Amino acid sequence: MAAGPPPPLEPCPLPTFTEEGFTEKFLRKTRENPLVPFGCLCTVGILAYGIICFHKGYTRRSQLMMRARVLAQGFTIVSLVGGMMATAVKSR
Repeated sequence: MAAGPPPPLEPCPLPTFTEEGFTEKFLRKTRENPLVPFGCLCTVGILAYGIICFHKGYTRRSQLMMRARVLAQGFTIVSLVGGMMATAVKSR
């Protein structure tokens, strides 16, 4: 028994993607993981205050702010990794 030719393939519709601008993407990502922008703002604020203290000659406070900056950066990294893990678990 000879099999006939296979049936013709029907074209699959291509998925459509909406154009997303910078603002829309930023707002979406902020809603998904709000702790990352908060950590970034804290890091920048602490860094700016530390630099101001350094220029004014408050060496003790400047050193304290640089240590606080490291803690804020650590918080931001932990938030980023936690958000990535939550997204991975959520997608399953």
